[in-house]
Amino acid sequence: MITWYGHACFKVDNVLIDPFVPNPLCDIPFDEIMEGVDVIAVTHGHGDHLGNAEKLSKEYNVPVVANHEISVYLQELGVCAEGMNIGGTIVINNAKLTMVKAEHSSDIAPNISGGVAGGFIVNDRVYHAGDTGVFSDMELIGEIYSPSIALLPIGGRYTMDIKEALIAIELLYPEVVIPMHYNTFPLIKADPNEFKKLAEGLGVEVIIPKIGEPIDL
Repeated sequence: MITWYGHACFKVDNVLIDPFVPNPLCDIPFDEIMEGVDVIAVTHGHGDHLGNAEKLSKEYNVPVVANHEISVYLQELGVCAEGMNIGGTIVINNAKLTMVKAEHSSDIAPNISGGVAGGFIVNDRVYHAGDTGVFSDMELIGEIYSPSIALLPIGGRYTMDIKEALIAIELLYPEVVIPMHYNTFPLIKADPNEFKKLAEGLGVEVIIPKIGEPIDL
């Protein structure tokens, strides 16, 4: 089951990724969002991805998985956080997370390093790309992990735009693509229907999610 909460925040099975909630697209109560969540995963340190990880972890007694630098930062705040890095895998609370490469920055604040940005393979089937531009090693992600579902940014400016996301599809060869990281702010305005039309021409299924509505995949 996959549920989108706006921007790059998704619940994938029992994992909540990039908990930037509330956000301009989503004001769903925390209790509803956290239902069934056993792990929080953070792709990088920017505030629109790290979001409310500290608050949610403490209030709902759920561990956070992130890269080493972010995990240390959260541990210093009293959060139960598990560190990992690109190429590594962790199995925790019935969730399996493998961190993969992303091309993006990650600082938490001007003087606080967030390490390097990443994406996640979740439970061997879903690829959350995090914030990233397209890069040729996406082909390796497809070859090694064979994700059947890809969550890809399309908003441009800070991540891939629609054109680059189409190239990512050709590198990854997923069965299903769900666009993300668009229309939260004017700077990342994009038309998901345009993306759907073009991407389906490549032979993949594209699902444009509605905020808070689970998709059974």
